[in-house]
Amino acid sequence: MAKSPEIEHPSKAFGWAARDTSGLLSPFNFSRRATGEKDVTFKVLFCGICHSDLHMVKNEWGSSIYPLIPGHEFVGVVTEVGSKVQKFKVGDKVGVGCMVGACHSCDNCDNNLENYCPKMILTYGAKYYDGTITYGGYSNTMVSDEHFVVRIPDNLPLDASAPLLCAGITKQGPLRFYGLDRPGMHVGVVGLGGLGHVAVKFAKAMRVKVTVISTSPNKKKEALEHLGADSFLVSKDQDQMQAAQGTMDGIIDTVSAQHPLLPLIGLLKTQGKLVMVGAPEKPLELPVFPLLMGRKLLGGSCFGGMKETQEMIDFAAKHNITADIEVIPIDYVNTAMERLLKAYVVYRFVIDIGNTLKSSN
Repeated sequence: MAKSPEIEHPSKAFGWAARDTSGLLSPFNFSRRATGEKDVTFKVLFCGICHSDLHMVKNEWGSSIYPLIPGHEFVGVVTEVGSKVQKFKVGDKVGVGCMVGACHSCDNCDNNLENYCPKMILTYGAKYYDGTITYGGYSNTMVSDEHFVVRIPDNLPLDASAPLLCAGITKQGPLRFYGLDRPGMHVGVVGLGGLGHVAVKFAKAMRVKVTVISTSPNKKKEALEHLGADSFLVSKDQDQMQAAQGTMDGIIDTVSAQHPLLPLIGLLKTQGKLVMVGAPEKPLELPVFPLLMGRKLLGGSCFGGMKETQEMIDFAAKHNITADIEVIPIDYVNTAMERLLKAYVVYRFVIDIGNTLKSSN
């Protein structure tokens, strides 16, 4: 018989968890494993709220395991390290992103692509090596193999850097992999939310020309004046979309809702690339003929391996890239989820775990 989450490991922990598909989060006592010889244990101080968390607490992707503690972009300060840990020491600023395990022996792992390992273990809602369920960053403490821990440079604020562990790598990775990071290229960013605003910042740091593509005309001033985008397209305006036909080398599509792909494909130059990084709940319709006639590419990307995640954070530190955030207390988290569903946040909620998460014990 399986032990309860509160006693299955020796170290007591506390967080907020969803118990069922209502997605409602509430206080939850559980436990973390003892610090192993290759483990890093850290006090969680801040955790970003990703749109994936909203899908997962409601089991909209059909893979959730309850009770579920979300959070896969969280940071804090190291409190203990195992005897064989080489990269970290007590007091270091660190974070954990979307995964906490992989096989370390497949081709993907050998090529620093642990995120595509068939045995990759997600940070929350997955089975760990020992058969227990992983719990995420809406919690007071974390234990992780040092391989999956990211060092946070001293010049990056912890609260505004937390979302980069998901939103940052999910944007910088495809820009580089698909060759859309060369100065002077023209890249479109679809959606100006938690992912989109970070995509604009990374692309501009790469000296790329950026056009934001949005259904909301009222986001134009924010895109151009605050984020530094070069131009703005209202995707519902047929005249604007027609005028921009065939002008973009690539497009990063961050939208997680249902939306048509045909207008976006039309914006691409010959041999242009449309890269999907949002995760809509239902399949999108794919018009193939426009791809054939322009030798255009439709691709995707899912966060990143540990090597490129550390490189992303270091790049962010060098160029002073952080997420635009609204810091909230933990007891506001359910309201935040409701607002996230309505896209009513600029641009990423971050939970102040260190100051507001208090155990009921």
